Amino acid sequence: MAAGWAAAFPLVSDLANQRLWGLVAAPAYLVAGLLCLTLPRRFAAEAAAVVALVGAVLAPLGLLAVTGRHQSEVMVVERSAHLLLTTGDVYLQHPVVVTDYNPYLPAMSLFGLPRQLLGSSTAFARVAGDARIWFALTFIACLLGAWRLLRPSRDRAPLLPLAVLTASPLIALALVVGGVDLPLIGVCCLAMALAERDRTVSAGLVLALACSLKWTAWPALPVAVLLLWRLYGRRPAARTALIGAGVSAAVLLPSVLTQPQALRDQVVRFPLGMTAIRTPAGSPLPGKVLAGFGPTGHSVSLALMTTALVGVAIWLLARPPVSAIAAADLLAAGLAIAFTLAPAGRFGYLALPAVLMIWPRLAARRWTSRRPVPPRPVPDAPAPAVPRR
Repeated sequence: MAAGWAAAFPLVSDLANQRLWGLVAAPAYLVAGLLCLTLPRRFAAEAAAVVALVGAVLAPLGLLAVTGRHQSEVMVVERSAHLLLTTGDVYLQHPVVVTDYNPYLPAMSLFGLPRQLLGSSTAFARVAGDARIWFALTFIACLLGAWRLLRPSRDRAPLLPLAVLTASPLIALALVVGGVDLPLIGVCCLAMALAERDRTVSAGLVLALACSLKWTAWPALPVAVLLLWRLYGRRPAARTALIGAGVSAAVLLPSVLTQPQALRDQVVRFPLGMTAIRTPAGSPLPGKVLAGFGPTGHSVSLALMTTALVGVAIWLLARPPVSAIAAADLLAAGLAIAFTLAPAGRFGYLALPAVLMIWPRLAARRWTSRRPVPPRPVPDAPAPAVPRR
């Protein structure tokens, strides 16, 4: 199935980078499938994962990075880092073309700093400075951290599940051509795991990072806070809420004060299709189809999205999550609805809710959203009475 999916891109995609990924990844997936069928069971999974990871991720990513090819969002992130270092701002004041728009919050520019520090004069600098490398490393580090927090025992290594997930078309294509959403996926998974383990300060800082990358991560903060409140009470929940909201507000405040118009137009209005220059996110999701009928359809799309999100919020308040799995499920439901009904979007956005539903379950080794109840200790049986003689 993965091989067929990758093989379709050279035929149907009008983006050169996606076509190249398909040409390289399709044979790798095919070989991985053959290895699963022919090798002994104890070796098949590892061998197939290695082949898929090399063929669908490392090879095409290295080729594109060395030649300086990427989707426009990588250039936007690296340019925002340049603006941050030279002007103190991350947004262009008067965008003219679509690539002038920066739909990300200020913290996303951090991933463009390696390019500014290393330049692109050598092959090593072009690869090591590529923002996609740092997107991927953040994604991997966060998923490993979430696994360590949620695993029920230390006898299971996360390398094979992580390799399979990363090499899957769900993640591999995004990682190779752009990858800008991967850090958000990772930090959201890590935040829910930290909240379940009562790591209030760490959870607050991770949530602050998420909320400073993209505003679509803002729902993660109330979800994690309600999880902490349900499990550990008001004080831990309040501590995480204050840290998450306070630190993210401190990161956003300079842009709010110095570039309020640019922040509103580029971060909010542009992704929602409300600016003169339309976002390139044009996958035929229901919201996009509705928006195609003109202003009325656009308004209907926004109204449906708002109504659905209010319903998810009511469900969240009525039944607060009791585990990282439940919290991730609620966050995934809200994000999936938002991405589906928004006036503009991409199918790739749905990787975030998909991983939120998959990874915590793999780490915790359970599919139910309820926390396992530890067995009650059996009281020692009283010693038998010894009859007196």
